[in-house]
Amino acid sequence: MATYPFRLLNVFAESTFGGNPLCVFEDARGLDDTTMQALALQFNLSETTFIFPAEGASAKVRIFTPGYEMRFAGHPTLGTAHVVREIARTGDNLTLEFKAGVVPVSAQGDVWTFTAPSSGKPKTTPVDVPDAEMASLLGLHEDDLLTSPIWVDTGADQLLVALKSTDAVRRARPESARLDAWPQSSLGRRGAYVFAFDPAQSDRVLSRYFFAKQGGGFAEDPGTGSACANLGGWLLAHDRGLPWVYNIEQGEAVGRPCLLRLAVDANGEIRVGGRVIEVGRGVIML
Repeated sequence: MATYPFRLLNVFAESTFGGNPLCVFEDARGLDDTTMQALALQFNLSETTFIFPAEGASAKVRIFTPGYEMRFAGHPTLGTAHVVREIARTGDNLTLEFKAGVVPVSAQGDVWTFTAPSSGKPKTTPVDVPDAEMASLLGLHEDDLLTSPIWVDTGADQLLVALKSTDAVRRARPESARLDAWPQSSLGRRGAYVFAFDPAQSDRVLSRYFFAKQGGGFAEDPGTGSACANLGGWLLAHDRGLPWVYNIEQGEAVGRPCLLRLAVDANGEIRVGGRVIEVGRGVIML
């Protein structure tokens, strides 16, 4: 019987039970794709990661949701880096190899920051759905939109929907009954990252990320690092001037408050950071 140690962490967490939960397997050698997918379903978190040795990086990382593998994701990057630093004794600067490419990650204490894979050159694509229809699919009105929604890809393509007010962000309710009308990402996924700039605090953004679940309906992610990076791409696409530093608040509606730190420098390099808190360890026996 083989044993596989794992750790449970909360990422973008400012308190023990805040943030976005993550499971990290410390050494996944010997696990095949089917078993990794089964383990991700067993833990049933938004993502589970598996660490492998790498030649051109500090570690190679595979990311699985309960239903499929991902090329890149934000909170798994930061949480996995936190584990790699301890088990491989890399220090505070390391690199992780994903299917999307090699990503630099650095730390100040337990606050980790990654540089987006497509930093400085985000891909953007118009949404093939009228603004009024897209707003309706989110349970909103067309005049709630700040600009037309667009696809942004700085490592994983997502639909970004800028709203005029934080109130509109809080009112958003995806229409599950009209799932077939939702636009799909390049990987066939349906979801939306809605956000608004807070006029009362110039460095604050309120955001939510909705995604279609297996079997129907929508779920809400507490803290989405890849979408936060895509917000940096949205800022670049809308030419809002450089540099920018924002505190992104997410997870309020699902009782898992997250704080994500977004910075876009004068060269257009996009960095996303947040605090990582380890909450438990265990062993799987296979």
